[in-house]
Amino acid sequence: MKPLIFLYCSLLFLFSCSKNKIEKIQKEDNPSLSKAFQYYDEKKVDSAFFYFNKAKGELIQENDSLNIGVSLLYMAIISTDQGDHFGAQEIALDALKYLDKNKKENFPYLQSCFNTLGVAYTKLNDYAKAINFYTISLNYAKGSSYYSTIENNIGNAYSELKDYKKSLAIYSRILNEKPKSEEDYARALTNMEITKWYQNPSYKASNELLKAMLIRKRIKDNWGLNSSYKHLADYYSKYKPDSALLYANKRYQMAQLINNPDDKLEGLEKLIRLAPTVNSKIYFERYQELNDSILAARNAAKNQFAVIRYEAEKHKNDFLKAEAENTKKQNKIVLQYLALVILLLLIGFGYFWYRRRKKILQQEKEIEVKNTALTFSKKVHDRVANKVYHVMTEVEYSPAINKESILQKLDVLYNISRDISHETTDLEEDKAFNRQLLELLISYRSEDREINIIGNHDELWSNISEEVKDEVFNILRELMTNMKKHSQATEVTIQFQQSAQHIQITYIDNGIGIQENAKKGSGLKNTEIRMNNISGTITFETIQNEGLEISISFPIQ
Repeated sequence: MKPLIFLYCSLLFLFSCSKNKIEKIQKEDNPSLSKAFQYYDEKKVDSAFFYFNKAKGELIQENDSLNIGVSLLYMAIISTDQGDHFGAQEIALDALKYLDKNKKENFPYLQSCFNTLGVAYTKLNDYAKAINFYTISLNYAKGSSYYSTIENNIGNAYSELKDYKKSLAIYSRILNEKPKSEEDYARALTNMEITKWYQNPSYKASNELLKAMLIRKRIKDNWGLNSSYKHLADYYSKYKPDSALLYANKRYQMAQLINNPDDKLEGLEKLIRLAPTVNSKIYFERYQELNDSILAARNAAKNQFAVIRYEAEKHKNDFLKAEAENTKKQNKIVLQYLALVILLLLIGFGYFWYRRRKKILQQEKEIEVKNTALTFSKKVHDRVANKVYHVMTEVEYSPAINKESILQKLDVLYNISRDISHETTDLEEDKAFNRQLLELLISYRSEDREINIIGNHDELWSNISEEVKDEVFNILRELMTNMKKHSQATEVTIQFQQSAQHIQITYIDNGIGIQENAKKGSGLKNTEIRMNNISGTITFETIQNEGLEISISFPIQ
């Protein structure tokens, strides 16, 4: 039979199975799901997790929400069982997206899913959240044989919070309602008595605890016996050390029989405290060895599960990307044919108009070229020639040549001659600078590239001079152009912030970064020169497998 709903106590994992219910949802034509159940039955949880995850991807293509939710539910249960409680929370919450809360046939899985979340939070000692999820699970368990088990979970959580009044009220209600099975009765009775003892250490709970133990022994409830032996060992610890040691040994033996690693550790821990010194040392060595083994196994399982999910998600994204590119290509072909038809129609109507306009456009072009030539000639004369002449005169008539001074003047001439090829500034006087920056940056956004801008507020630039704004504008334009040409980035983040008397700009992308032996082009060199012009600094850092980070800082001038 395929396990369907797993119900957990606060300290023990319990599960039940229902063949009829699993047949309603099982898809015989999905080999991955069948393999997943097979490996799960064989307790090969790593293979089961892999095939449940694979089945989930296939079922998404079939739009089979129920089976997607069931696959995720089993993955969450496996994760919790392997100690990956954070991973279990994430997967269980994902499963809830696919389970319809309005369909009764989904209720068993919703009950188990919320209960699994409760178990995960219990294991993380967040009992308040655990109670919340257990309570939701109860709403879907009404009329189910698991109702009292979930109520016990809630009672245990209240007991852990030391709210014994609420805990005892729940156990009392379970006992008064006459549970359907001896297993439920023994569980509630054990929890009731041990909680009374927690509340009042002088309370004599032994008779009822032993009664529950005998019931569990008679019905061969090994998980329940494990719980009974634990509580009896706790109870007798202060009053009858020999009895406590007896039940501690039985608890450890039962934990080995049911093969529960957490209970094995707890059993050894109890034996270390109760056993004679000679035996205590042996138990301590076993405890250390077992604890190390469990930690290693669970860490390996966590990493393996994470890799399985990552690879599946990557495969899905690659598939969707390829599908989108294929659709894009098909649409492009259709548009090309449509454009060709329109073009052929327009050619006939535009032929004569073109001949008439050609001559006018040629004349306008000639005038534009002349005007451009005159403009550049004037700029060269006014902005370069006079300064060159001034430097020549200084060299000719100065008795001693100041090399540093000459270099600075030549640098000024270089900057002036560079700027002749374009306007002095690209900024608009009547538009806020932060708005112009925003328009510049988002112009690099595309279907395949997201641009995120943080902190670009108008007040940030209120004390910045126009010259510095112009340099910053050109620097960012150069960086974004390089990004577009070379980085292959799909996500870019630019953050602006003020720190003391400096403006800090951080650029981050997820592209390929700057190669280790790559030479800087003229664009990046110009960027560094601009940074020097505003007394700023710029650093480039390629983060392996993550992209490029650029930090820009300059003083407020």
